[in-house]
Amino acid sequence: MKPVRPIFVPALLGCLLSLSCSRAPEPEEMPAPEAAPVPVAAVSQPEPPLPPPPPPDPVKQLAATTGVRHTAEEIEAMAAPGKQPISEAPYRGCIAVDADTGTVLVEQQADRLCIPASMTKLMTLLLVQEAVEAGKVTLQDTVAVSERAYSMGGSQVYLDPRESFPLEELLYALMIQSANDAAVAIAEHVFGTCEALVIRMNRRAAELGMVNTKFATVHGLSGSKDVADVTTPRDMAILSAELSKHPDIFRYTGESFRLFRSNAPQPFEMRTHNPLLKEKLPGCDGLKTGYTRRAGYSISVSVKRGGHRIIIVQMGSPDKTSRDTALKTVLSEAFAALP
Repeated sequence: MKPVRPIFVPALLGCLLSLSCSRAPEPEEMPAPEAAPVPVAAVSQPEPPLPPPPPPDPVKQLAATTGVRHTAEEIEAMAAPGKQPISEAPYRGCIAVDADTGTVLVEQQADRLCIPASMTKLMTLLLVQEAVEAGKVTLQDTVAVSERAYSMGGSQVYLDPRESFPLEELLYALMIQSANDAAVAIAEHVFGTCEALVIRMNRRAAELGMVNTKFATVHGLSGSKDVADVTTPRDMAILSAELSKHPDIFRYTGESFRLFRSNAPQPFEMRTHNPLLKEKLPGCDGLKTGYTRRAGYSISVSVKRGGHRIIIVQMGSPDKTSRDTALKTVLSEAFAALP
C-alpha cells in the first residue's frame, strides 16, 4: 500500500504567504497635534472700568424737595391786585441750599406763596444770559430806549429815548440799581416785547420745576392795581441755583458800585441794595433784593466759601432790620449744616 502524500501543507503555506503579503501595513504612530496658537485679540482682557455716573443736577434735586404744590386758584389769589401787605416777622418764608448739590441746609415755610418784587429780574437775567451764550445776542449789542422804558417808575437809571446803550451796561443797571427801565429796554431788544419775555419766563420756570411760580412782569414792579408776580422761597432758590451754573452773571450781581453813563458830565452812581455786598462779606457775590409795600423785603444771597456755594432766599420781611438780622443767622446755620 502506497503512503498518502500530505498535499495540504504546501497549499496551507501558500495561503499564509498570500495573506501575509496582502495584509495592510501597520500605520506609523502619529505625534499628538500641537495646540493652535491663541490669537492675541482672543486673550481675555480685564474689562475697563466704567466711567463714574454724572453727578445729579442740583436744580432737579432741589425741585424734587418741593413739599407743597399750590393750585392755580391759590396762585391767582396771591397775584390779584389790591391786597394788603403779606410780610411777617422775621420773614414769611426762608430756605438755604448748597448750590452745587441741591441739598437743603435750612428751611422754614419754604413753599409758602410770596411776591418776589424785583427778585423777578433774576429770571430776566437768566434768559438774557442764555441768549448771549447761544449767540442770539451779544453784550456789545446797541440797545435803543423806547417810550415804554422811559415811562417806567420805581427804581431806575432814568433812560431817555434819545439814548442807546450796550446790552452789557444795561445788565449792570438791571442788577446793581435794580432799574425797571433797563429791564424793559432789555426785554424789548432781546425778545421783542415785554409780553413775549413774560411768556418765556413762565415756560422756563416750568422747565426748572418752579411749580409754584407765575410771572406777570419782567421787572417785578406792581402797584395796587396791577397783577403781581408770585413765587416761593424754594422756587427762587431753584432759579438762583440755575443762575449759578453761568459764572458770568456774577460780574453783574457781585458789584456793589458802578457808574452808569460813565462818560457823561454827571455819571449816574449805581449802588447795590444787597446788605452783605455793602458790608463786603467775604465770598458774597450776589444775587438780588426785592421790595414793594405789599411784598415786604426779600433777598436771594450767594456766598461761596471753602469750595461750597450757599444760596439763601428769604422772603416777606417787614423791614430791613428784620431781614438783615435773620439773614446772618440763617447764613451761619447753613454753613454749620454742611457735611
